[in-house]
Amino acid sequence: MKEKIEEALRNVNHPAKGTDIVSAQVLQNIEIVGNKIILTMNYGKANDPFANSIKKSVVKILEPVVGSQYIVEFAEVNNRKPLLPEYYTLKEVKNIIAVSSGKGGVGKSTVASNLAIALSHTGAKVALLDADVYGPSAPKMFGEENFRPVMIEKDGKEYIESLQKYNIGVQSIGFFVSPGEATIWRGPMASNALKQVITQTWWGELDFLVLDMPPGTGDIHLTIVQELPVTGVIVVSTPQNVALADAIKGISMFRSDKINVPVLGLVENMAWFTPAELPDNKYYIFGKDGCKKLAESLELPLLGQIPIVQSICEDGDNGTPSAMNPFTPQGKAFAELAEAVIAQVEIRNKTLPPTKKVEVTQK
Repeated sequence: MKEKIEEALRNVNHPAKGTDIVSAQVLQNIEIVGNKIILTMNYGKANDPFANSIKKSVVKILEPVVGSQYIVEFAEVNNRKPLLPEYYTLKEVKNIIAVSSGKGGVGKSTVASNLAIALSHTGAKVALLDADVYGPSAPKMFGEENFRPVMIEKDGKEYIESLQKYNIGVQSIGFFVSPGEATIWRGPMASNALKQVITQTWWGELDFLVLDMPPGTGDIHLTIVQELPVTGVIVVSTPQNVALADAIKGISMFRSDKINVPVLGLVENMAWFTPAELPDNKYYIFGKDGCKKLAESLELPLLGQIPIVQSICEDGDNGTPSAMNPFTPQGKAFAELAEAVIAQVEIRNKTLPPTKKVEVTQK
C-alpha cells in the first residue's frame, strides 16, 4: 500500500518548490500502524505558510486510494537550512511602486498590470508582483492561470522563478493555488506566504517593481511596507464619492507617522465613457473629475484619467492587457500614465531621502 500512497502523493505540489511533495522530499516517510497512515513531512522551515493547504490536498487525494477506514496523521521534522539569507532585500530593484485602492472594484489590478507593461515600453526593466493574496488577478490578466513557478539556482542558492511575459516579470500568489480554489488563510498565514514570495522570487535587476496591493488597509499593507522599501504609492479610484471616501482613508494610512510612505499621486479610473461610434463624446457615468478635485484638495498630482472602454475589460479577460498596443486610445492613456509616474518618481527621488523599510511596533 505504501507504493500506492507515494504514487498518489506525486499529484500534490508544493507551490513554492515548483514540484510535487515526493520529488521535493517534503514527504520523508510513510508508516502504516493499524488504521493510521502516518506521513512524516519536512517543509524546510518551522512555519511553512503552505503546510495546511498541502495537508488538506493530501487527505483529499488519499481518501479514494486507501478508503475511509484509514486515518491520515502528520508528523513533521524541520532540519533544512533556509533557502535564502535574511539579508536578501531586493537591493537590485531601483524603485518599488505600490498601486493601491481604498476599496475593491475600482480597477486597481487593471491599472497595475497595464502600468507595468507601459513602463517597460519606455525601455525600463520592470516586474509586477500581484500582492492581492485573497483576490489575485495577474494569472487571468496575463492568460497564465495554469502557470506554476519552478525553482532555479542562482549563486548556489534556490529561488522561485517568475513568469516572463510581455517583456516583464510577473509573480502572483495565484500561481501557487488552483484557479477555482479559494485562499482561506488567516492574516498571519497570508502575510507569511507573501513574505516568502517576495524574498524567494528571483527578480534580478529592475528599474521598477510594481506592486498590485489588496484593496483597503490591513495586514498585507503592513507586511509590504515592513518587508520592502516602497518608493511611493499610487492610489486608484473612480470619480464616485463612495470610492473617493475610501481612497482618502488609504492615503491617510500611507501618510501616517508610523507608515510615512510617499504618495506619488492619484489615478482616476472609469473617468468617462466614450461609445465607439461617437469617439468625441464623453459620458461621466460615475461623476466628473472626482479624483481631480480630490488631488487638488490633498495637494497631490493627478497622474492620469482612464476612460471606460469595453476593450480594456475584454483585453484583461483575454490575457492581453490594453497597454500592449500604445496606439489605441486606451493604450495611449496607459502610456501617458507611465510617463507621469516616471516624472513623479524622479521628483520624489530628488527631493526625498531613500525609503526605508517601516518598523511597526506594538505597545
